[in-house]
Amino acid sequence: MLVFTHPACLEHNPGIDHPESPERLRAVISALQDAFPHQLQWREAPAAKLGELSAVHSRELIDNILQVQTAPLRRIDLDTFASSGSAGAAVHAAGAGVAAVDAVMLERDHNRAFCAVRPPGHHATADTAMGFCLFNNVAVAAAYARDKYGLERIAIVDFDVHHGNGTQDIFEADPKVAYYSTHQSGLFPYSGNMRERGVGNICNILLPPGSDSFRFRNTWADDMLPQIDAFRPQLLLISAGFDAHRGDPQADLMVETEDFAWLTTELVAIANRHGGRRVVSMLEGGYDLHALGECSVAHVGALLAP
Repeated sequence: MLVFTHPACLEHNPGIDHPESPERLRAVISALQDAFPHQLQWREAPAAKLGELSAVHSRELIDNILQVQTAPLRRIDLDTFASSGSAGAAVHAAGAGVAAVDAVMLERDHNRAFCAVRPPGHHATADTAMGFCLFNNVAVAAAYARDKYGLERIAIVDFDVHHGNGTQDIFEADPKVAYYSTHQSGLFPYSGNMRERGVGNICNILLPPGSDSFRFRNTWADDMLPQIDAFRPQLLLISAGFDAHRGDPQADLMVETEDFAWLTTELVAIANRHGGRRVVSMLEGGYDLHALGECSVAHVGALLAP
């Protein structure tokens, strides 16, 4: 199995005490290297090309993120900042998804990939960076798979505790890309109502604060997984946020590490049935470093399974 990352992703520094710190990625990489010393093939993520970014983002947003920055810190919104290393981190984070799509589509020996990158992406809309996110990494990957390989059924599964409003915004009128998300109710970005259906390609389920393993698993097993299976995705993309974990300081769900492994196993089974085993997963949130490392190992371990 492939893991894509790049040293530039450590150079995005949104400021002292910001929860989306470089230490997040260090924790993920260290945990994966310790747990899987021989099973993973590590590759350096390329920079996304302008055309790949332009498929989902406005030129104004791209220019804003890629502008030369001399100040130590530039505020983009209330909690989203850019440093001198942010542009490089953002283009390599997006480029990881593109390279991962190419790998699972073209290489016989590799049909699963995990992108250990930051900044995260699923809040970035077509024209706005927000919620710690600069470019929408999973959206760039989905649009690339659609346009380059002519895929007509791409599923994006998002189990981050926050709703991926940016991903939904970009694809809500595109029937070739379906978006499935569970997220905590009453939490930033205060979107993702179950009535938001797009053109029938959007499925959101709100989880109340305090929801535990039982509620999480039943929601996916009873409501979400059957819909994804019925969609018969040719490629399955995952926005892998681990901030629904009970130890995460940014939210109030009570999901356990083992629940992420269970859900990943279920998603792999769907990919095996319909998508030639092809799965590309991209790191999103997760702000307790210990839990983030544990959950990443559980997730990647499930992706490694036959």
